[in-house]
Parts: sequence; C-alpha cells; structure tokens
Amino acid sequence: MDGGSALYNPKTVEEVFRDFKGRRAGMVKALTTDVEDFYQQCDPEKENLCLYGFPNEHWEVNLPAEEVPPELPEPVLGINFARDGMQEKDWLSLVAVHSDAWLLSVAFYFGARFGFDKADRKRLFGLINELPTIYEVVNGKNKVKTSGTNHSSKKSKSNSKVRASESQAKYSKGQPKEEDEGLDEEDEEEHGETLCGACGDNNATDEFWICCDICEQWFHGKCVKITPARAEHIKQYKCPSCSNKRTRPS
Repeated sequence: MDGGSALYNPKTVEEVFRDFKGRRAGMVKALTTDVEDFYQQCDPEKENLCLYGFPNEHWEVNLPAEEVPPELPEPVLGINFARDGMQEKDWLSLVAVHSDAWLLSVAFYFGARFGFDKADRKRLFGLINELPTIYEVVNGKNKVKTSGTNHSSKKSKSNSKVRASESQAKYSKGQPKEEDEGLDEEDEEEHGETLCGACGDNNATDEFWICCDICEQWFHGKCVKITPARAEHIKQYKCPSCSNKRTRPS
C-alpha cells in the first residue's frame, strides 16, 4: 500500500498541506457520510485491516503494505477487531483518533524526507492546526473531551502509575467492580500470581493489565497494545488469539 504516493509526491509546505487535506477529507468521509459502508467493510472476521486516506479525497479499507519498511507510515493495524466489542460511536471515535495520528505522521514524514527546517515544520503544523481534527469532526466538538465517565463493563487492573484519573476503575479477575478505589489484599495476592498470556511474566504491581472476556486470560496492556484510556472504551475485549478464531465451541 503506497497511500497514493506514487501519484503525488509533495515536496513543499503547501504541497504537503494539500496532501494532508486530501487524505483528511477522505477519512472524514469514511467516518461520517460513508459510515455505513465503512462499518460493513471492517468485518472483525477478516484479517488486520487499516483505514487509508488518499490525496484525491478518497478512502479505502485494506490490508497493510507487505514491504518493510513501507513507502509511507502505515495507519493503525486491526481497526476491524474492535468493531463489535464497542459502541459504534466509541469505535468511530477511536478510529478517528488513530487517523489523526496517522495524518500527522505522513505529513511530517514528507517534511523529514525533503529536509524541512524548523521554520517550515512550524508553518506546516500551523496550517494543519487551523483545521479541526477528525476526532472533533466525528464527535461534533471543537475540543477533545477529557472524559470523566467510566465504561464499567471492561475488566482491567492497574495501579496509580497508569490511572488517567480517579474516575478510572480497577477490576479484579473475573469480578468487575464499577467504582473501586483500589484492589484489596486478597485481590493483590491473586494478581501477584497472575501470568501474562502473551509474555508469561507477572509484574502485577506496576503494570496495566486487561482480561480477555472470551478466554478470561490476563495480559499486560503493552503486550496486546491496549492502553488504560483505550480499555475504558472497550465493552468486550478479545485477546489476539480469540480475535483470530473464526468460531468457538459454545
């Protein structure tokens, strides 16, 4: 996947910004006016999919580039896996956030590739920053909301090092609690013996953990690329192993 770079290779600040706007417009279209089509294309039963925006304001859901490294930075991988485990609005917001990050990475990739100096980088970011983010467009906001709400259906465990706020809940294994201020001693013992399903280590006292709602295994958040903030928006978490299984016995 070349992200359209074969057709358009911006070299000036103005050209990079025009590229940014075209890609952004395509992704905004996918997440707003074409949202039903986009939703259907992101089937969790398929392989890891990415949302691409192109300079001609078109969008596409596709597999990542096969070459390593790719021609351009790649969008976040596997957006389809979380589709059915979250409310549609939350899922679209999550994709929007990652899309914003990808657009910036592409723009500054061009800036680095063509030797933009400090003044050019500042001017480029200034132009980009005048536009609302995709997240803001999708949510109809001018500012990114710092949420104080708690999605209590997710089982996770954390400590003060990874808690974003006092409103973020902690949960013990197999027994979710909605507004627990901390783990009691019995839970601490249980978590101390828990092994990560990905790496096999525990480190329970200073790591963010998340539990698969299917196999009920615990994982370090970093091992499965789930942050505490993202966990708050996931209503049913499936670990990579369960996500890749087409069918499961009842």
